[in-house]
Amino acid sequence: MFANVGWGEMLVLVVVGLVVLGPERLPGAIRWSANALRQARDYLSGMTEQLREDIGPEFDDLREPLSELRKLRGMTPRAALTKHLFDGDDSLFTGKFDRVEENVPPPTAYPPSPEPPPPVDGPAPFDTDAT
Repeated sequence: MFANVGWGEMLVLVVVGLVVLGPERLPGAIRWSANALRQARDYLSGMTEQLREDIGPEFDDLREPLSELRKLRGMTPRAALTKHLFDGDDSLFTGKFDRVEENVPPPTAYPPSPEPPPPVDGPAPFDTDAT
């Protein structure tokens, strides 16, 4: 739960607690907070076990999308966009277009372009109604 809180932040919290609550009430407040966190954790784990019993094997099917979201949370926005929109092909962002894909068929040759019309002798045609 406090994975992102370092020792410096904990020290700041203790100092603020000392200033706000005072040295007499701070140990009791820490004890009360620890008990409340323990009860909340026990309640959530009990609720998870109850759901697992009630739902049965489908519970694991519900957890798969959540694990995908956890994986995305650790990714940068660019990596998540690349993974889900371009199926991992990041050549759009990196500019490395020369990577060969295994499942992509080679491009087909385009049909030859039609020959241009022969040049007309004299001035270009002029349409008075068009101007």
